[in-house]
Amino acid sequence: MTALAIKVAGLRKTYGGTAAVAGVDLEVHKGEVFALLGPNGAGKTTTVEVLEGFRKRDEGTVSVLGVDPAHSDSAWRQRIGIVLQGTGEFDELTVGEVIRHFAKFYDNPADPAQVIERVGLSEKAGARTHTLSGGQKRRLDVALGIVNQPELLFLDEPTTGFDPAARREFWELIRQLAASGTTILLTTHYLEEAEYLADRVGVIAKGTIVEISTPQELGGRNTAKATVSWRDGSEETDTPTATVQRLSAEYNGEIPELTVKRPSLEDIYLKMIGGAA
Repeated sequence: MTALAIKVAGLRKTYGGTAAVAGVDLEVHKGEVFALLGPNGAGKTTTVEVLEGFRKRDEGTVSVLGVDPAHSDSAWRQRIGIVLQGTGEFDELTVGEVIRHFAKFYDNPADPAQVIERVGLSEKAGARTHTLSGGQKRRLDVALGIVNQPELLFLDEPTTGFDPAARREFWELIRQLAASGTTILLTTHYLEEAEYLADRVGVIAKGTIVEISTPQELGGRNTAKATVSWRDGSEETDTPTATVQRLSAEYNGEIPELTVKRPSLEDIYLKMIGGAA
């Protein structure tokens, strides 16, 4: 992936003398899923709002699909999709009515029936939205975000409040969208979600990017020492296989309560943000 969907350099935004964003540099490739991680107040919401064209920046350059969002037009907005934490309430309308209504806002919308099927709401097409479960309402939010067939989709905390089963179902929907070629930028507090969905993650703390890498390599996670634990002790080592072989000989083959663990993405993330949490 070489073409860029998003390119940011030196982004700064200050509120009343306090820097919410203090020099962010960021690139998102076309076709990738990029997760932006950070504690509350780290600057990720402000950064994303600048990318979406909802907030003006103080300094820096920003290009989203080749356009500066601060000077965007309706043609650019037709190319992006935004799924906020809550799109709105349409209690007296059915799922089908809401999606058909939103489709009329765009020059080249997808077929509403296909969008409904794509997000797994076919059986609810005639149901009023107030009868939907939380997970189904979130699927409706996504449907409204993709009805214009966007090149780039912004997802803000997409599975907040989901139970584990609903979260897994939603992840599969996002993977399908990514597989179709849609570039996705998501913010999330769920580290497991970022690890499952993202090609790369960026960690932001105190208004700056700490690191950008794959979930597997962030913070040197792939080369960090492993912890080998067993019933009678534990040991940090660079050579866990050799340690297990040694223990196997000591215990005549079966090591009681053996576990081998490298730092999780959450371990690395918490270490990175430190006091910023």
